[in-house]
Amino acid sequence: MPTERTPLRIAVPNKGALSEGAAAILREAGYTQRSETKQLVHLDGETAIEFYYLRPKDIATYVGEGTVDVGITGRDMLIESGAAADEVLGLGFARSRFRFAGPTGSDLTEDKLDGARLATSYPRLVEQHLAQRGVSPRLIHLDGAVEIAIRLGIADVIADVVETGTTLRQAGLEMFGDPILQSEAILIKPADRAEMPDGFETLVRRLNGVLIARTYVMMDYDVDQDHLDAASAITPGFESPTIAPLSREGWFAVRAMVERRKAQQIMDDLWQVGARAILVTDIAASRL
Repeated sequence: MPTERTPLRIAVPNKGALSEGAAAILREAGYTQRSETKQLVHLDGETAIEFYYLRPKDIATYVGEGTVDVGITGRDMLIESGAAADEVLGLGFARSRFRFAGPTGSDLTEDKLDGARLATSYPRLVEQHLAQRGVSPRLIHLDGAVEIAIRLGIADVIADVVETGTTLRQAGLEMFGDPILQSEAILIKPADRAEMPDGFETLVRRLNGVLIARTYVMMDYDVDQDHLDAASAITPGFESPTIAPLSREGWFAVRAMVERRKAQQIMDDLWQVGARAILVTDIAASRL
């Protein structure tokens, strides 16, 4: 009699931008999600996958301990947790940069941080980054509102998540040094776990399919024989473009996937080489 395997258990952020983005990508991947924010557990009836809605900062710990099988959290939160979990896939949303900042005009560099009072919500991440450079500041752990620490006199510099930099400028601060980390939402699993529950590989394929669909569009156009090679070079697709003869003698219909962000320029380039009836359509899902 075959052994019944446990269902895949996925930890999902329960609030904030990570929560909204995670729910959206999972729905696009074909998984149902909770109907109200107070719901802590949701079972997808079709796949039998269990979703647990947890604090984003706790998810790496749950995954590292094996309490859940996989989770969605931020790359910064994974590193800061020190959990025994590995990044599987970048998910392309909730992007942010982690930067140093100090008083405007202070001419600071990372090399000048040795012994400085440095306030941050991510002391482990900062310590690891500076240790590689032989710099040892005095770290002050704050849970929030880090940008006010210098004005209140408890820190000389800060290290914090930066999206636009507006909040820092309003606090009279400026960024310095290279980004400590480029963060985004990621899918994680327990480190060195050889066998994953049923549904894991399908989950990764589905999420990859959504990422491709978000990144690319389908482009169709008509072009004559004389300009076919030039047009095809502009739209090579993944393996090659799909080319089919039209009823009009010497003309062909061409279809290829192109990057969404480059679509308008590609349309202009195709027009210049003689392509006509150029159309762009969204891709709902993909498997490549």
